[in-house]
Amino acid sequence: MSLVIDSSLTLAWVYSEETTEAVNQVFDTLSRTGAWVPSLWHLEVANVLEMSVRRKRHDARFRDATLADLAQLPIQVDAETHRRAWDTTLQLAVRHRLTLYDAAYLELALRSDLPLATLDEDLRKAATAERVKLLA
Repeated sequence: MSLVIDSSLTLAWVYSEETTEAVNQVFDTLSRTGAWVPSLWHLEVANVLEMSVRRKRHDARFRDATLADLAQLPIQVDAETHRRAWDTTLQLAVRHRLTLYDAAYLELALRSDLPLATLDEDLRKAATAERVKLLA
């Protein structure tokens, strides 16, 4: 079973103090079966890591090593996300009062009929309302 993974779950895995058993289970599944992300996932993850460097949570070596580790995971980037941004994704964002960024993960999970792995409560509520299976 493949899945859609968002940046909140990814970053909980990156930062050990935020990692839970459920997060580890998702990444175990991901390592075996792969995962899908919208292209914005790279920007979101890199942005949080860079902002954390600026706030002195960790140094640039940690950021760079983390990005290199994430690049080795079997994560596929969805090529359709941008084509859905101004219609389906926007409609999901409006309906569930999500950011378009979060709605992009929901749209991908719906379109691909894959479970969604997220720790974001608003996104979890929207996924439940859309009958998307949740992990974590």
